[in-house]
Amino acid sequence: MRSAVCVSTAFFAAALASPAIAQLEDKPVRMEKAPFHIPVFENDYLILLNVNIPPGRNTGYHIHYADSVSVNLMPASQTNQNYGSNEVSAPGTGGEGAPGRVTFTNVTKNGPRTHKATNVGPTPFHNISFIFKKAGPDGNTVSDRTGVSGFTQIMDNARVRAWRVILEPGQSTGQITQSAPGLRVYVHGGVLAEVVPGNADRGMAPYDGDFIWKDAGETRSIKNTGTTRLEFIEFELK
Repeated sequence: MRSAVCVSTAFFAAALASPAIAQLEDKPVRMEKAPFHIPVFENDYLILLNVNIPPGRNTGYHIHYADSVSVNLMPASQTNQNYGSNEVSAPGTGGEGAPGRVTFTNVTKNGPRTHKATNVGPTPFHNISFIFKKAGPDGNTVSDRTGVSGFTQIMDNARVRAWRVILEPGQSTGQITQSAPGLRVYVHGGVLAEVVPGNADRGMAPYDGDFIWKDAGETRSIKNTGTTRLEFIEFELK
């Protein structure tokens, strides 16, 4: 009898606790605190996240509270649900997670957004995202790479300018001088050399999704010294 009472009491206590647990799970958190949004780097300018959502899992409700940028790394399909709404969006198309797709979330203009994303596809939803820590630009003057071989400008707004670089084995970019602090995110890694005047070439072997922070002032070009296609995005912060 005593054992039965204990079991019954434990079951009743769990039943009472479950609504509270559900409420905690549904409570929105800041973007960098959300499930599968893992902070991997932070400085005075940004918080960088490795976002990797396995198939069948979701992010929980989280708040996009500041301007941010994301670089997609894998094709994936996911649904979205805004906080307080019962409406769930239809699964996105393959373009939603197409490798190399770069998006800017303009919270300054559109306000914060709180939502939950669910990966409904067979592959992980994987991107690298960074959140701006300041409410507005720092006033940096970014470089102009117009006409420089290998660099294709893909983004230019009040917070950031970005270029895509795709190099086949043996190809090189032209030389640039970085004017503002920024970040490089590798969509397709490989083996490369940074060529900086007056210095020995610096070899690197990044993987897909790797990144490197770059301070302002460096003059360089990039050469693909490997045997596979190399692709990365470079950002300078305004």
